[in-house]
Amino acid sequence: MAALCTQQAFADEAPKVVTTIKPVHSLAASIMQGVGEPELLINGAASPHGFSLKPSQAADIQSADLVFWIGPELTPSLQKPLQTLGEGADVVALIKAPGVKQLPFREDANFETHDHDDDHGDDHGHGDDHADEHEKHASAEEHDHDDDHGHGDDHAHAHEEASAQADDDHGHGEDQAHDTHASAPDHSDHAHDDDEHDHAHAEGGPHDHVTHGIDAHIWLDPENGRAMARDIAHHLSEIDPDHAQVYAANLAALDAELASVNGKVAETLRPVRGKPFVVFHDAYQYFEKRYDFPAAGSITLSPEVSPGADRISEIRHKIEDLDVRCVFAEPQFEPKLVRVVIEGTNAHMATLDPLGSRLTAGPGLYAELIEGTATTIADCLSESVH
Repeated sequence: MAALCTQQAFADEAPKVVTTIKPVHSLAASIMQGVGEPELLINGAASPHGFSLKPSQAADIQSADLVFWIGPELTPSLQKPLQTLGEGADVVALIKAPGVKQLPFREDANFETHDHDDDHGDDHGHGDDHADEHEKHASAEEHDHDDDHGHGDDHAHAHEEASAQADDDHGHGEDQAHDTHASAPDHSDHAHDDDEHDHAHAEGGPHDHVTHGIDAHIWLDPENGRAMARDIAHHLSEIDPDHAQVYAANLAALDAELASVNGKVAETLRPVRGKPFVVFHDAYQYFEKRYDFPAAGSITLSPEVSPGADRISEIRHKIEDLDVRCVFAEPQFEPKLVRVVIEGTNAHMATLDPLGSRLTAGPGLYAELIEGTATTIADCLSESVH
């Protein structure tokens, strides 16, 4: 009898799940509703790129059954800790999840000259033909990439004080519709060859990564969010089959919600379509491409290194030439650089929060983040009508 009670207690126990950023935490929390709650490592406006583990967080990873992260493209500082501390866990890089469409970094901050068509995205789902081939998945698969993340121009001597903020605090925010597979957590072709996903520039400097690597801000396309949710449900069901039906039901509800979000966002952006805007750094191309709503450019490709004086002058000219009325800062960074750029122009500043750092963590955050991004853009551009 005691043995039966012990077995039942073990069966009812939720798996220990650790997540890195709020959007990933939200997807995992949605799938785990009624079973347990995942841990969140990076809260508030902390930078994913330069994030350092606290001892308590290292202990969380060490005791985890599952760790969900975007991958080293976003949080390179976690790659080695996850390899050492997470030896007993299934560490899942969602950037490699089946169905996730990857986009390469744009090569300069004037997006219209180096933009990539959606067709150039690397769709790791390999199409819906494989949606029922889950048995091919190798459960011990390591989901790691070896890219570093970073790029920027030489430091602007004319704007040292304002530009330096972008060096100190790097924050990444930070979904082409696929057929819905929400009826079960199964999805496509998980047995990837890791070598296939390694990048030739893994040992290069920051410049190499940005010009040649994969943009890690995959969650800002809600179709990618749906693919990530399927991957999360799959891994949870593998290690916790007793709750597989709960995960499947939660996945179905979440998938339907995110499909609805797509329509809401498209409608929100419709009245301001075609109006130019500039972002702080190149974090939003997944969102831009999903909704065919391109930014005119960014102040910097990546805030690891501040833009130089030439770049600041260039983006100011673009703002004036296109009569850009909205330039978006981010809560992870001091807005001084944005103020420098818009000074003397007709543009005004608003804030986009790609990480959802100001939102309450939990199951509802992901949809709120995607819809809120659209609302912030639309509100700013609507106010700028003249």
